[in-house]
Amino acid sequence: MPEALLHPSVFGPPVVAGFTTRHFSTAEEPLDSVRQRVGETVGLPLASVGQVHRADVALVRAAGHVPEHDGLVTNTPGLLLTVMAADCALVLLADAEAGVVGACHSGWRGTVAGITGATVRAMIDLGASSGRIRAYVAPCISAEAFEVGEEVAAQFDDAVVQRRADWPRPHVDLKAELVRQLEASGVSSERTEVSDGCTIRDNGQFYSYRAETGTLGRMIGFVGLAG
Repeated sequence: MPEALLHPSVFGPPVVAGFTTRHFSTAEEPLDSVRQRVGETVGLPLASVGQVHRADVALVRAAGHVPEHDGLVTNTPGLLLTVMAADCALVLLADAEAGVVGACHSGWRGTVAGITGATVRAMIDLGASSGRIRAYVAPCISAEAFEVGEEVAAQFDDAVVQRRADWPRPHVDLKAELVRQLEASGVSSERTEVSDGCTIRDNGQFYSYRAETGTLGRMIGFVGLAG
């Protein structure tokens, strides 16, 4: 039976975290309805974010929706942070000892803007330690599928830009760039789990905006601390 929810192994109790697949909801289902079902499945109220492809992070301490941001952090136990995507990367973060969690949506623009590092810093402001933070990079578009123009490739470090003779344009390894940014923020690769799932290659399991030419379907990543 296809999995409806993926559960990162990098986190342990009291952290509650997961990532929905296309088997959790239909593409036509309203996002508010999907979020509600996530909350009901986990048994926690949730906060969501508007996602505008920038690097703004909001501190939340109650359930609700925060527009004009791409990241959320909280030190409130029993509150679930949610972010959504359908090719872009989602990064879930937790320092269980400090009781601080974070989540961000990191498409290529947000990645260039540094949303992941901004989320780590916001967690540190709440008492987290970068040396204790654990991270999960959720399924997203892979380097093999992420063809970009030269103007986009120029905004990334050469280390994550791939070129091949049979590729007409460069490709960007979004996951590798996020690992680099996490390490630069003090979150070690040993504490980071990177999903090998690709939303385009594994389109039978995940929604893909690119592969499905504008699908309405989205996956939801969530993280919180059991109350």
